[in-house]
Amino acid sequence: MQKKSFTGFRVRQAVKALQAGGVIAYPTEAVYGLGCDPDDEIALLELLQIKQRPFDKGLILISADFNQLQDYILPLPAAMLQQVMSSWPGPNTWLVPARPDINPLLSGGRDTLAVRVTDHPLAASLCRAFGKPLVSTSANLTGREPVKTGYQVRWQLPKLDYILAGPCGGQLRPSTIRDAKTGAVLR
Repeated sequence: MQKKSFTGFRVRQAVKALQAGGVIAYPTEAVYGLGCDPDDEIALLELLQIKQRPFDKGLILISADFNQLQDYILPLPAAMLQQVMSSWPGPNTWLVPARPDINPLLSGGRDTLAVRVTDHPLAASLCRAFGKPLVSTSANLTGREPVKTGYQVRWQLPKLDYILAGPCGGQLRPSTIRDAKTGAVLR
């Protein structure tokens, strides 16, 4: 029982950091993710600067469920929705049509947005507690290997506001990225 309440405390601390405009790290299905509030442009810019990631690459949003993504994506045609939903929750990221009013830092200026409903319990719990999706890009400097422990995150990215420590899931590689229009595997 005590372990569960400590985990809840750590999730609440991560949410406080997000609400304050912070950039955090947290475990996902395969590697640690680097995240922030997708609606906070200053936090988005800080995340890109910390990671040394180009502005035009776009970012992934993870969520606890499909409903959390609705403010960021356009309604999906039935066949596309069925294809996407059949792979979730899980380590499958999909490029889907983005709402035209989302921040271009999220989409890289494209008309699509990369989204995933995570099956990692701690990441999903964080999204539920935050009440919306999180930005999720691998927690590493651009060009370096993604990291799998909180210690590795702290060593490579010392300027983070919070690290939600926990084990990564059992996946060996970061999520598969697919284009929902074509079904093509992009990563």
